[in-house]
Amino acid sequence: MKLPDYAKAIGISYTTAWRWWKANKLPHPARQTESGLIIVDYSPQAPSNKAKKNRVAIYSRVSSSENKDNLNRQSERLTEYAIANGYQIVRNVKEIGSGLNDRRKQLETLLQQNDYDILLVENKDRLAQFGTNYLDVLLLRLGVKLEIVNLADNGKDELMEDLVAVVTSLAARLYGQRRASRKTEKIIAELRNPD
Repeated sequence: MKLPDYAKAIGISYTTAWRWWKANKLPHPARQTESGLIIVDYSPQAPSNKAKKNRVAIYSRVSSSENKDNLNRQSERLTEYAIANGYQIVRNVKEIGSGLNDRRKQLETLLQQNDYDILLVENKDRLAQFGTNYLDVLLLRLGVKLEIVNLADNGKDELMEDLVAVVTSLAARLYGQRRASRKTEKIIAELRNPD
């Protein structure tokens, strides 16, 4: 393989590969042809299963746009954690929305992808307030490991915001159901009395 192709294959610059050649520090055997071309005895291998298991998708979330700075810091901490563990970051998703919302577009899109083996979140509640264990079971079934960096509980302020969101959501559903049942009763009455 030519030296420029070799450099690209192992993920270094051509200049670095050239310096290694000059210093006789190339990790693979190499020779120079009469025309000056440097040939490295290297043939890229398909990634091993171990290498494939290091692909990570990072998911960061905050409840409101006022916490956008925290969202960026959360993403940076997870990125540093992934690099320190030797993970290959294939996706880094940031989202603003309630943990109770089951229609988060960024998370839905991420869960539909199949190019990662580890889903990395900072806290359990960053993924979902409820049902995280079910998500973990389903992800494992798909061959994706859910890795939660910090298993400690979050602050009280965000918990209070989530409590208000739960009450608001349940109240909206309750009043919506009452209206729906009245509408159904009206339709049935009209069907019984077509006049």
